[in-house]
Amino acid sequence: MSDNNQMVEKYRNNFLKEVEANVEEGDWVKMCMQCGVCAGSCPMGPYWDHPPQELFMMIRAGKREEVLSSESMWMCTSCYNCIARCPRELPITHIMHGLAHYAKRLGIAPKNQATLRFSQKFWDNLMVNGRVNELKLGIALYFLDGFVQGIKNALAASGLGLGMLKAKRLNPMEILGGHSVKDKSGLKAMIKKAQEIEEARISGNS
Repeated sequence: MSDNNQMVEKYRNNFLKEVEANVEEGDWVKMCMQCGVCAGSCPMGPYWDHPPQELFMMIRAGKREEVLSSESMWMCTSCYNCIARCPRELPITHIMHGLAHYAKRLGIAPKNQATLRFSQKFWDNLMVNGRVNELKLGIALYFLDGFVQGIKNALAASGLGLGMLKAKRLNPMEILGGHSVKDKSGLKAMIKKAQEIEEARISGNS
């Protein structure tokens, strides 16, 4: 194979193609015109290592490891300011979450990333009864960094907790189990089916 043909083949199998095949709404990445409106509209803008338009350019430049190991897409709070203001109406929020999900699936997501850890705790909590037990979730988050730090976090937030108790916004009985959906087995079957469909889709793209 000639050098030119090798270059063409490399281009055809670049990171952009991978994103288009595996990331939700990934085929929109090539439509970004680098105006920067998304970065200027994002309330988390000052904290991004790489704002959305920069991530999109990095994808098109083939910077696979740098993109997938970045914390940037984990900073998205789903406020949708970027989507509302993008002149080309790119589904930026969906792409950010899609990149984060893909990085996690590949095992490339940043270690100890706060949003990732919260998301996993939230999901684990939700799947017990089909509804989030806010008290247990809060306790789990307090102790995310160990027992000692958890005690410090709890003491620091004791005033808030007492205020919520007085306002009847916190039910200590939730620790015993809390509310549940009527058909937990049906919910778990639905989630299992969704996971099977997703795995089949992934296998088809690989």
